[in-house]
Amino acid sequence: MHDVIIVGAGPTGVWLATELQLQGVQALVLERDNEPTKIVRGLGLHVRSLEMLDQRGILDRFLEAGQTYPVGAQFAGIHKPAAELDTAHPYILGLRQTEVERLLLEHARERGVEIRYGAEVVDIHEGEESVALELASGERLEARWVVGCDGGRSTIRKRLGIQFEGESASNEWLLAEFHVSMPADEVAAIVNEIRKTNLGFGVGPTGTGTYRGVVPAENVTQQATRPTFEEFTRRVRDVAGTDFGAHSPRWLSRFGDATRIAARYRLGQVLLAGDAAHIHPPLGGQGLNLGLQDAFNLGWKLAGEVNGWAPTGLLDTYESERRPVASDVLDNTRAQSELMRLAPGPQAVRRLVSRLMDFPGATRHIMEMVTATGIRYDFGDVDDSIGRRMRDVKLASGQRLYGLMHDGRGLLLDRARQHSIRGWEDRVNHVIDSTDDLGMDAVLLRPDGHIAWVAKGERVDAAPLTRWFGEPSR
Repeated sequence: MHDVIIVGAGPTGVWLATELQLQGVQALVLERDNEPTKIVRGLGLHVRSLEMLDQRGILDRFLEAGQTYPVGAQFAGIHKPAAELDTAHPYILGLRQTEVERLLLEHARERGVEIRYGAEVVDIHEGEESVALELASGERLEARWVVGCDGGRSTIRKRLGIQFEGESASNEWLLAEFHVSMPADEVAAIVNEIRKTNLGFGVGPTGTGTYRGVVPAENVTQQATRPTFEEFTRRVRDVAGTDFGAHSPRWLSRFGDATRIAARYRLGQVLLAGDAAHIHPPLGGQGLNLGLQDAFNLGWKLAGEVNGWAPTGLLDTYESERRPVASDVLDNTRAQSELMRLAPGPQAVRRLVSRLMDFPGATRHIMEMVTATGIRYDFGDVDDSIGRRMRDVKLASGQRLYGLMHDGRGLLLDRARQHSIRGWEDRVNHVIDSTDDLGMDAVLLRPDGHIAWVAKGERVDAAPLTRWFGEPSR
């Protein structure tokens, strides 16, 4: 009997397993494929994801592997001067999803996470106190908890009968990585001209000697079958008048603009995360980041349930917090899709949105929305800071706040030396330090860095500690 089985070894599943292990919960990760995918869907990490990696002490290895770019104000291809974001990491990290996955796998294996490739789950059966999984090999595994991180066509979600609400794809694109024989400057000139009227087309260098191309498909297949290279190059010629001398493909894929969200994120002892819970057009590069942030929110809560200290209802806050966030992402990608249409109506709205983005407040709102730094979970508190994530700050001791969060525990940062966490020392760290950047005498942070309580002249009492960390130890 396993405590937790995670179905799907993509970035969401692997990151979740690592977060659980940090809390002393060993999860088994099952992956249908025989090896990590070579298909590059995501191309970078946004601010909030970078903050999460920093909170766990592994950001440096990602920075070394990628390229940082100043975070900009971009929406549906509309570019505006950036507004200042409240973060110590005001940049985007250009890093192919395959590299993100490689580094997450490296970190997971360092921590002893068990990952089994070639283990396809074909059915799931819920019991009163456990969940059974049937594998294509005939093997049967049981766990107290199962998390489906198995993508948009999730077997777990389908077998449980959880509705995937939203719209089917109305457009489809072909995606590939390949070599070209045409000179780079000629490729760039042709692509730049086409993108003046067709933002759904692109061919550009990957930095590794190959090119990555995306082109609208001839029709919507609603199938997961990969395109042929002949199909891809034919469509490129239809749009560009040339295939750029494309040859020697490394991989091919197709994707659509289907927009769906699971009707519920939890059914009994089974939960959903990442693309298994939500899919949307890849506009703004939010999909990979959204899944990682799901895992960051879920990990410590599920670990609390397994370890026996979670207060009643804590695990249910995963859905109540993360599903609205996903719903907002679906809406903003729907809006971007409309703004990129060439019909007169959408173009009129596009011009209006462009003018509105000239206002700093509107620009900042869009940037915080796409980078996920503007998220505020509803904790039922009127204080606007409660429910928001705390940015990294430098403390008087010379330490950084995020440097104190590597162990995945809660944190009471106290500069007034008036507070106590007696009874919760096994789940919460008490740090006495000060900073001019804090603006408050004390703050209680959840393991995911979101603010659970701030001092308002009173000492911390049992209410916020019990709400998020359960009853005190005797």
